[in-house]
Amino acid sequence: MTHSSNSVVFQTLGTASGKQIGVMSLNMEQALNSINLEMVQLMFAQLTRWQDDDAIAMVMLDGAGEKAFCAGGDVRAIYHASVATPGELTEQATEFFEQEYRLDYLIDTYAKPILVWGTGIVMGGGLGLMMGASHRVVTERSRIAMPEVTIGLYPDVGGSYFLNRMPGKLGLFLGLTAYNMNAADAKYVGIANYYIEDDDKQHLLDSLACLNWGGDTQVNHSLLSDELNRTGTKASAGLAKGQLEMHKDDIDVLMSGSLNEIMARVGELKLKESWLARPIETMLSGSPISLQLIYRQAHLGIDLSLAEVFRFELGLSVNCCALGDFSEGVRALLIDKDRHPQWKFNRVEDVPTRLIAQMLSSPWSVASHPLAKLEMSLGE
Repeated sequence: MTHSSNSVVFQTLGTASGKQIGVMSLNMEQALNSINLEMVQLMFAQLTRWQDDDAIAMVMLDGAGEKAFCAGGDVRAIYHASVATPGELTEQATEFFEQEYRLDYLIDTYAKPILVWGTGIVMGGGLGLMMGASHRVVTERSRIAMPEVTIGLYPDVGGSYFLNRMPGKLGLFLGLTAYNMNAADAKYVGIANYYIEDDDKQHLLDSLACLNWGGDTQVNHSLLSDELNRTGTKASAGLAKGQLEMHKDDIDVLMSGSLNEIMARVGELKLKESWLARPIETMLSGSPISLQLIYRQAHLGIDLSLAEVFRFELGLSVNCCALGDFSEGVRALLIDKDRHPQWKFNRVEDVPTRLIAQMLSSPWSVASHPLAKLEMSLGE
């Protein structure tokens, strides 16, 4: 059974047990399945319905086409609103980020198993969809990154939560450099928990249809885990170590100390042939405001709950649109595509401390925060 609004296709697959598998497919192949507000709203509504539907045993989330699961959020509407009212919070930014984070939080706190098939490009908002899922698959074609430093943002969608839980300084490194991870990297830092070859997807779906799904969500979680392990056994055995694991100690040294020290150290590297050349070049050409924010984000620690993280990020994200380099970054990369952003400041040391403090402080009081009751919305 299939129904869709074109931008997201929902279908249910029958199984031998009589239970069904709900499948959500992002269906904006030309845009690399980037998610807009309508798609966020459709997914949230459907997930809520499936959560309460006893016939649905598990949910699978994938993307149309070969190139991408999801290349991020479609931020053009936010860009146009921000350009029209410089320096002001816009309704478009608040609404998009608020609803996107609600969706990410729903996925993270979902009782039923959610499988994300993270092949091809998974970036930014796509990672937000993936990170909350209980079962996160990468393939030999996965390319995963948090490239927000290139558009004057920072790794949001829960990045303040999951980047700070990665080994050593790898979370900071990924945020500052927008480094493109492969499957091995993604497994090493905990973004993925299964590796399966792309060609095995249909075989996996056939196997899932034969499992003895029941009414106990914990049992269903285990059934899915066992099947993913079985399907991926051979592929995982042949997976070579990624750069992040091989060079973790070097990265920890590179990313230690103050931001000024890191920038100085990185600026002296001679990297022509190195795997590090591109990520470091990206970092050095990224928004100095973003670099400052990402550095501070990496020092939030791991004490904040996920709901607290999303409240923090909503304030910071709308502030990036109003006060930061977001409009200029989006203009250079997505609108005019000249790839020559004119950032507000030339170097990280030029960014006023008071601007960063202003951006890090919430535009709302605790009571009036749009995500004030995030936990309550799920009956916790």
